[in-house]
Amino acid sequence: MLKENLIMLRNIHGFSQEEIAEKIGISRQAYAKWENGVTVPDIEKCMHLAEVYGVTIDSLVKTTTLDGKGVLPPPQKGKNIWGSVVINERGQLVIPKEVREKFGLTGGQRLIVLTDDKEGIALVPAEMFEKKMQQAMEYAAVQPEE
Repeated sequence: MLKENLIMLRNIHGFSQEEIAEKIGISRQAYAKWENGVTVPDIEKCMHLAEVYGVTIDSLVKTTTLDGKGVLPPPQKGKNIWGSVVINERGQLVIPKEVREKFGLTGGQRLIVLTDDKEGIALVPAEMFEKKMQQAMEYAAVQPEE
């Protein structure tokens, strides 16, 4: 788990083992042992690694797999990978319980469907979206013309 994440994150960020070792104040050999699974870093070193890579300690040490597609890299802080859902023949999908609980989603709640032709689909609670739109409109109304 941890060793796979260390290798993935280092490669994603384009660092050598030597560069990461320098950033967290250890030898390259010590870092290589972590990637080989011979030893594991202490919690303080995990904290430094998480800071360097912009992830949480939790996502650094656990592995996320995607339904037979392999191991996913740890997400950045504030970003989450919740797994996959299947759209049924009526176009419906079930949002995972953990997501509903984290974002306080309940049955009957309105969600705004946003899309980006290149990036995909996002669901945003209607109340949040409407509040942001109102703020944007208020901001636009008070801007002086140039």
